[in-house]
Amino acid sequence: MARRRRRPWYRRRPYRLARTAVLTAVLVMGADKVVHREGHGAGTAAPAPEPRAVGAGDARPGVTGPGASPDPSPGSPTPTPTPTPAPSPVRTSAAPRPKAASPRPAPRTLPRSRATRIVIPYIGVDAALMDLGLDSERRLGTPPEDKPELAGWYTDGPSPGEPGTAIAVGHLDTNTGPAVFGGLGELKRGKRIEVRRADGRTAVYTVDAIKAYEKDKFPNRLVYGSRDRPELRLITCGGTYDRRTGYSGNVVVFAHLTATREPGRKG
Repeated sequence: MARRRRRPWYRRRPYRLARTAVLTAVLVMGADKVVHREGHGAGTAAPAPEPRAVGAGDARPGVTGPGASPDPSPGSPTPTPTPTPAPSPVRTSAAPRPKAASPRPAPRTLPRSRATRIVIPYIGVDAALMDLGLDSERRLGTPPEDKPELAGWYTDGPSPGEPGTAIAVGHLDTNTGPAVFGGLGELKRGKRIEVRRADGRTAVYTVDAIKAYEKDKFPNRLVYGSRDRPELRLITCGGTYDRRTGYSGNVVVFAHLTATREPGRKG
Protein backbone atom coordinates (compact mmCIF):
# COMPACT_ATOMS: atom_id res chain seq x y z
CA MET A 1 0.00 0.00 0.00
CA ALA A 2 1.46 3.36 -1.07
CA ARG A 3 2.22 5.99 1.64
CA ARG A 4 0.01 9.12 1.52
CA ARG A 5 1.98 12.30 0.80
CA ARG A 6 1.57 15.21 3.30
CA ARG A 7 0.37 18.64 2.06
CA PRO A 8 2.74 21.61 2.27
CA TRP A 9 2.13 24.01 5.24
CA TYR A 10 0.87 26.82 3.08
CA ARG A 11 -1.97 24.59 1.80
CA ARG A 12 -3.15 23.43 5.15
CA ARG A 13 -6.56 24.54 6.47
CA PRO A 14 -5.41 26.41 9.59
CA TYR A 15 -3.04 28.60 7.58
CA ARG A 16 -5.68 29.36 5.00
CA LEU A 17 -8.21 30.37 7.69
CA ALA A 18 -5.68 32.64 9.40
CA ARG A 19 -4.77 34.27 6.11
CA THR A 20 -8.42 34.94 5.31
CA ALA A 21 -8.99 36.57 8.70
CA VAL A 22 -5.96 38.84 8.32
CA LEU A 23 -6.99 39.98 4.82
CA THR A 24 -10.53 40.71 6.02
CA ALA A 25 -9.25 42.86 8.86
CA VAL A 26 -6.94 44.81 6.54
CA LEU A 27 -9.77 45.49 4.07
CA VAL A 28 -12.12 46.72 6.82
CA MET A 29 -9.51 49.15 8.21
CA GLY A 30 -8.69 50.52 4.74
CA ALA A 31 -12.35 51.17 3.97
CA ASP A 32 -12.76 53.09 7.24
CA LYS A 33 -9.80 55.37 6.38
CA VAL A 34 -11.21 56.06 2.91
CA VAL A 35 -14.59 57.08 4.36
CA HIS A 36 -12.92 59.32 6.97
CA ARG A 37 -10.79 61.02 4.31
CA GLU A 38 -13.74 61.68 2.00
CA GLY A 39 -15.73 63.30 4.81
CA HIS A 40 -12.90 65.61 6.03
CA GLY A 41 -10.63 65.99 3.03
CA ALA A 42 -8.84 69.12 1.68
CA GLY A 43 -11.61 69.69 -0.84
CA THR A 44 -14.02 70.88 1.87
CA ALA A 45 -13.94 74.69 2.28
CA ALA A 46 -13.20 75.93 5.78
CA PRO A 47 -15.88 78.22 7.27
CA ALA A 48 -15.13 81.92 6.62
CA PRO A 49 -14.48 84.04 9.72
CA GLU A 50 -17.25 86.45 10.65
CA PRO A 51 -16.54 90.17 10.17
CA ARG A 52 -15.46 91.83 13.39
CA ALA A 53 -17.41 94.89 14.49
CA VAL A 54 -15.47 98.14 14.70
CA GLY A 55 -15.25 99.30 18.28
CA ALA A 56 -13.43 101.83 20.38
CA GLY A 57 -10.41 99.55 20.59
CA ASP A 58 -9.89 99.83 16.82
CA ALA A 59 -9.83 103.63 16.70
CA ARG A 60 -6.60 105.17 15.48
CA PRO A 61 -5.40 108.61 16.47
CA GLY A 62 -6.28 111.15 13.79
CA VAL A 63 -3.76 113.23 11.89
CA THR A 64 -4.16 116.94 12.29
CA GLY A 65 -3.51 118.88 9.10
CA PRO A 66 -5.09 121.18 6.55
CA GLY A 67 -8.74 120.49 6.24
CA ALA A 68 -8.74 118.08 9.20
CA SER A 69 -11.70 118.27 11.54
CA PRO A 70 -10.88 119.50 15.04
CA ASP A 71 -11.15 117.17 18.02
CA PRO A 72 -14.62 117.13 19.61
CA SER A 73 -14.97 119.57 22.45
CA PRO A 74 -15.58 118.32 26.02
CA GLY A 75 -19.20 117.33 26.48
CA SER A 76 -19.89 116.83 22.79
CA PRO A 77 -21.23 113.44 21.67
CA THR A 78 -18.67 110.98 20.35
CA PRO A 79 -19.40 110.20 16.70
CA THR A 80 -20.47 106.64 15.97
CA PRO A 81 -18.07 104.90 13.58
CA THR A 82 -19.60 103.76 10.32
CA PRO A 83 -19.40 99.94 10.08
CA THR A 84 -17.32 98.63 7.23
CA PRO A 85 -19.29 96.27 4.92
CA ALA A 86 -18.06 92.67 4.91
CA PRO A 87 -16.25 91.62 1.72
CA SER A 88 -18.08 89.34 -0.69
CA PRO A 89 -17.10 85.66 -0.16
CA VAL A 90 -17.02 85.03 -3.92
CA ARG A 91 -14.70 86.99 -6.18
CA THR A 92 -14.83 86.40 -9.88
CA SER A 93 -11.81 88.58 -10.69
CA ALA A 94 -9.43 90.93 -8.93
CA ALA A 95 -10.21 94.62 -9.43
CA PRO A 96 -7.36 96.55 -11.06
CA ARG A 97 -5.46 98.80 -8.69
CA PRO A 98 -5.50 102.50 -9.58
CA LYS A 99 -2.15 103.80 -10.69
CA ALA A 100 -0.54 106.24 -8.28
CA ALA A 101 -0.27 109.74 -9.68
CA SER A 102 3.32 110.49 -10.58
CA PRO A 103 4.73 113.59 -8.88
CA ARG A 104 4.73 116.66 -11.08
CA PRO A 105 8.28 117.46 -12.17
CA ALA A 106 9.72 120.72 -10.92
CA PRO A 107 10.00 123.40 -13.62
CA ARG A 108 13.46 124.07 -14.90
CA THR A 109 15.10 127.22 -13.63
CA LEU A 110 16.10 129.99 -16.02
CA PRO A 111 19.36 131.87 -16.52
CA ARG A 112 19.61 135.51 -15.58
CA SER A 113 17.59 137.99 -17.63
CA ARG A 114 16.02 141.33 -16.70
CA ALA A 115 12.34 141.44 -15.71
CA THR A 116 10.26 143.58 -18.08
CA ARG A 117 6.56 143.03 -17.30
CA ILE A 118 4.25 141.51 -14.70
CA VAL A 119 0.81 140.06 -15.48
CA ILE A 120 -1.71 138.95 -12.84
CA PRO A 121 -4.91 137.98 -14.70
CA TYR A 122 -7.08 137.47 -11.59
CA ILE A 123 -6.84 141.12 -10.49
CA GLY A 124 -6.34 142.61 -13.95
CA VAL A 125 -2.68 143.64 -13.60
CA ASP A 126 -0.60 144.04 -16.77
CA ALA A 127 2.21 146.45 -15.94
CA ALA A 128 5.73 147.31 -16.97
CA LEU A 129 8.54 146.66 -14.49
CA MET A 130 11.31 149.12 -13.70
CA ASP A 131 14.61 148.30 -11.98
CA LEU A 132 14.85 149.01 -8.25
CA GLY A 133 17.72 148.94 -5.76
CA LEU A 134 18.46 149.84 -2.14
CA ASP A 135 18.74 153.41 -0.93
CA SER A 136 21.49 154.80 1.33
CA GLU A 137 19.77 153.30 4.39
CA ARG A 138 19.55 149.90 2.66
CA ARG A 139 15.83 150.17 2.20
CA LEU A 140 14.18 148.92 -0.96
CA GLY A 141 13.05 151.76 -3.20
CA THR A 142 9.65 152.17 -4.84
CA PRO A 143 8.47 153.35 -8.27
CA PRO A 144 7.85 157.10 -8.63
CA GLU A 145 4.56 158.25 -7.15
CA ASP A 146 3.70 160.10 -10.33
CA LYS A 147 3.77 156.77 -12.23
CA PRO A 148 1.24 154.63 -10.33
CA GLU A 149 0.94 152.21 -13.25
CA LEU A 150 4.55 151.03 -12.82
CA ALA A 151 5.79 148.16 -10.64
CA GLY A 152 9.41 147.66 -9.61
CA TRP A 153 11.75 144.63 -9.59
CA TYR A 154 14.66 144.35 -7.14
CA THR A 155 17.57 143.89 -9.53
CA ASP A 156 20.12 142.76 -6.92
CA GLY A 157 17.96 139.72 -6.23
CA PRO A 158 17.15 136.82 -8.56
CA SER A 159 15.71 137.54 -11.97
CA PRO A 160 12.41 135.84 -12.95
CA GLY A 161 12.81 132.05 -12.85
CA GLU A 162 16.18 132.04 -11.08
CA PRO A 163 16.57 130.15 -7.78
CA GLY A 164 16.13 132.31 -4.71
CA THR A 165 13.67 134.92 -3.46
CA ALA A 166 12.73 137.55 -6.06
CA ILE A 167 11.03 140.79 -5.00
CA ALA A 168 8.55 143.02 -6.84
CA VAL A 169 6.93 146.12 -5.28
CA GLY A 170 4.23 148.55 -6.31
CA HIS A 171 2.02 151.29 -4.87
CA LEU A 172 -1.41 150.52 -3.45
CA ASP A 173 -2.81 153.91 -4.41
CA THR A 174 -1.89 157.56 -4.87
CA ASN A 175 -3.65 160.89 -4.39
CA THR A 176 -5.35 160.38 -7.74
CA GLY A 177 -6.72 156.84 -7.19
CA PRO A 178 -5.76 153.14 -7.14
CA ALA A 179 -2.26 152.16 -8.24
CA VAL A 180 -0.77 149.05 -9.88
CA PHE A 181 -1.06 146.80 -6.79
CA GLY A 182 -4.39 148.20 -5.59
CA GLY A 183 -6.04 144.76 -5.79
CA LEU A 184 -3.17 142.73 -4.37
CA GLY A 185 -5.07 141.88 -1.19
CA GLU A 186 -7.81 140.26 -3.29
CA LEU A 187 -5.50 137.62 -4.72
CA LYS A 188 -6.19 133.99 -3.79
CA ARG A 189 -4.06 130.94 -3.28
CA GLY A 190 -3.46 129.03 -6.51
CA LYS A 191 -3.78 132.07 -8.81
CA ARG A 192 -1.17 132.73 -11.48
CA ILE A 193 1.48 135.44 -11.70
CA GLU A 194 3.46 135.79 -14.94
CA VAL A 195 6.71 137.71 -15.16
CA ARG A 196 8.11 138.35 -18.63
CA ARG A 197 11.83 138.69 -19.26
CA ALA A 198 14.07 140.57 -21.66
CA ASP A 199 15.05 137.31 -23.41
CA GLY A 200 11.41 136.60 -24.32
CA ARG A 201 10.88 133.83 -21.78
CA THR A 202 8.12 133.97 -19.14
CA ALA A 203 8.37 132.75 -15.54
CA VAL A 204 5.02 131.56 -14.20
CA TYR A 205 4.50 131.61 -10.43
CA THR A 206 1.58 130.25 -8.37
CA VAL A 207 0.33 132.06 -5.26
CA ASP A 208 0.90 130.21 -1.97
CA ALA A 209 -0.40 132.78 0.54
CA ILE A 210 -1.36 136.43 1.06
CA LYS A 211 -0.32 137.94 4.39
CA ALA A 212 -0.70 141.34 6.08
CA TYR A 213 1.89 142.64 8.57
CA GLU A 214 2.25 145.76 10.66
CA LYS A 215 5.48 147.59 9.87
CA ASP A 216 6.85 147.24 13.40
CA LYS A 217 6.33 143.46 13.18
CA PHE A 218 7.43 142.92 9.61
CA PRO A 219 9.14 139.45 9.28
CA ASN A 220 12.20 140.39 7.23
CA ARG A 221 13.73 136.92 7.26
CA LEU A 222 10.49 135.22 6.19
CA VAL A 223 9.87 137.69 3.37
CA TYR A 224 13.39 138.38 2.11
CA GLY A 225 15.22 135.21 3.23
CA SER A 226 16.91 133.17 0.50
CA ARG A 227 15.29 129.96 -0.77
CA ASP A 228 16.65 127.05 -2.79
CA ARG A 229 13.78 127.04 -5.28
CA PRO A 230 12.61 130.07 -7.32
CA GLU A 231 10.14 132.08 -5.25
CA LEU A 232 8.50 135.49 -5.61
CA ARG A 233 7.26 138.14 -3.17
CA LEU A 234 4.90 140.94 -4.19
CA ILE A 235 4.82 143.81 -1.68
CA THR A 236 2.56 146.82 -1.34
CA CYS A 237 1.14 149.01 1.44
CA GLY A 238 -1.57 147.84 3.83
CA GLY A 239 -3.15 148.37 7.21
CA THR A 240 -4.62 151.67 8.33
CA TYR A 241 -3.78 155.03 6.73
CA ASP A 242 -2.63 158.17 8.50
CA ARG A 243 -2.05 161.42 6.56
CA ARG A 244 1.16 162.14 8.47
CA THR A 245 2.76 158.68 8.64
CA GLY A 246 1.11 156.86 5.75
CA TYR A 247 0.04 153.22 5.88
CA SER A 248 0.72 151.23 9.05
CA GLY A 249 1.63 147.95 7.39
CA ASN A 250 2.25 145.93 4.25
CA VAL A 251 0.54 143.25 2.20
CA VAL A 252 2.84 140.45 1.01
CA VAL A 253 2.05 137.79 -1.59
CA PHE A 254 4.10 134.58 -1.40
CA ALA A 255 4.46 132.55 -4.62
CA HIS A 256 6.73 129.91 -6.16
CA LEU A 257 7.72 129.02 -9.73
CA THR A 258 5.50 126.37 -11.34
CA ALA A 259 6.23 126.75 -15.08
CA THR A 260 8.34 128.51 -17.66
CA ARG A 261 7.41 129.44 -21.22
CA GLU A 262 9.63 129.95 -24.22
CA PRO A 263 9.30 132.98 -26.51
CA GLY A 264 6.17 132.99 -28.63
CA ARG A 265 4.19 130.56 -26.44
CA LYS A 266 1.01 131.75 -24.72
CA GLY A 267 -0.36 130.35 -21.47
